[in-house]
Amino acid sequence: MSSEPFPVTRMRRLRRTENLRRMVRETTLSVDDLIYPLFVTQRAEVKEEIASMPGNYRWSVDLLPTEMEAIAALGIPAVLLFGIPETKDEVGSGAYAENGVVQEAVRAIKKAVPDLVVITDVCLCEYTSHGHCGVIQNGEVRNDPTLELLARTALSHAQAGADIVAPSDMMDGRVAAIRRSLDGNGFEQTPILSYAAKYASAFYGPFREAADSAPQFGDRRGYQMDPPNRREALREVQLDIDEGADLVMVKPALAYLDVLREVRTMTDLPLAAYNVSGEFSMVKAAAQRGWLDEQRTALEILTAIKRAGADLILTYWAKDVANLFLRGTWTG
Repeated sequence: MSSEPFPVTRMRRLRRTENLRRMVRETTLSVDDLIYPLFVTQRAEVKEEIASMPGNYRWSVDLLPTEMEAIAALGIPAVLLFGIPETKDEVGSGAYAENGVVQEAVRAIKKAVPDLVVITDVCLCEYTSHGHCGVIQNGEVRNDPTLELLARTALSHAQAGADIVAPSDMMDGRVAAIRRSLDGNGFEQTPILSYAAKYASAFYGPFREAADSAPQFGDRRGYQMDPPNRREALREVQLDIDEGADLVMVKPALAYLDVLREVRTMTDLPLAAYNVSGEFSMVKAAAQRGWLDEQRTALEILTAIKRAGADLILTYWAKDVANLFLRGTWTG
């Protein structure tokens, strides 16, 4: 790859106008790329703003249909649901209860907006009294006893009408366990979006407030990935593909763009990246102080995630971006 030196080659020629820039733009962000994460509570008539995530809310199931209709009208193709139960216990039984908060939310959404793709987070942390993602025995999160509960959770979501189930727990073997459970119960057509490379990140802080899911002792570094590791992420992704994942995810996105690019190189499976709560909230906080232009910063971040290789981006800016594309107005 070569070019004539200056003054014959002038790179600025194709940057002079917006239309020229549009014509030669290499990466294009689209509303089709976006998945909107939502928090659902079992309390009635609740639309409660999350203090650390301005513009995002805890929704009660009864208010979801109107919000889902608004999301669909913006052209956003999918939502990801996180449940906030009324009660918690040692084994997270609310996660796989037939009348659990996510199960009821899925039914309400599919009734109101059947074509909206509903993805459900499959984990126990929001439902356990200890806040960990698995079964605790002798003070330790045990892998194998947790797999049965994760499989039950995923199956209950599919039975409620979920289009995609997304295990986020980082237990070894959970994709295979979920695939067996789904297939054995007539849900062989339900895809699995695996949080394949999920790091033990500092960027999850606002989410844990939103979902009331902070661990009550210790931390999650014994099962989520160590941030310095890159090659390990490729092993995790390949294992989940081998176990039957239909889509794979890197989480977080912004601090792990190198990992995202390497995963994109290694697989042709649809690749998702989670633009997580801390990445969102730090921009919000800076914008509120006038230090950053929120719209430009958000679009730059999301475009970077797309440029690194993501096909799908889970982001709390989904409605703002979709509204900008549809109406030319940023609502953030």
